[in-house]
Amino acid sequence: MSLSRPPLAAFDLEGVFLPEIWIAVAERTQLPELRRTTRDEPDYDKLMHYRMRILEREGLTLADIQAVIDTMAPLPGAVEFLAWVRSTMQTVIITDSFYEFVVPFLPKIGYPTVFAHTLQTDDRGMLAGYRLRVPDGKRLAAESFRALGFRTVAVGDSYNDTRMLGAADQGILFRPPDNVIREFPHFPVTRDYAELRAAIELFLNMPEPA
Repeated sequence: MSLSRPPLAAFDLEGVFLPEIWIAVAERTQLPELRRTTRDEPDYDKLMHYRMRILEREGLTLADIQAVIDTMAPLPGAVEFLAWVRSTMQTVIITDSFYEFVVPFLPKIGYPTVFAHTLQTDDRGMLAGYRLRVPDGKRLAAESFRALGFRTVAVGDSYNDTRMLGAADQGILFRPPDNVIREFPHFPVTRDYAELRAAIELFLNMPEPA
């Protein structure tokens, strides 16, 4: 008789547990161009260079962005939901944000394990580039967790999460925009933490294939 694989949950960060950082920056700086996120643009490199051009034009530094981040709080209910997940199974957050952005949030959400990217700045403190952990890291992480013997559920809200969702045993969309729902109709959609918890519990109770 074979043993069941232990479960593991892999989550996106922004839009799932935190507000979108770039939208908060757009509102604080009154630069609506910065509201564009991975919900709108599937090409991450194109999106980041677009952002960096705007920041350069406006003279906004990494410190300016971090000052906005310092005022932000987790989404309502996020801390309690994340605590439940972490008490239920191994949990990893895999984000296309950056350690320079997310580290201030870690004490606010209980110091979960987070895989993020890193930013590069010039001598003025301006964003000069970024360094990925590895290209297509969300998908590779989900595939690796499965290869390591975990039964994996993945949760995200944007274009850049869909490959991770597809690589997991179960992918779940959380509060996605309509364009992502239309393009990826095979993923179940959840709208609040109660629905998300129910979807994860369904996954946990589903028997594995023989």
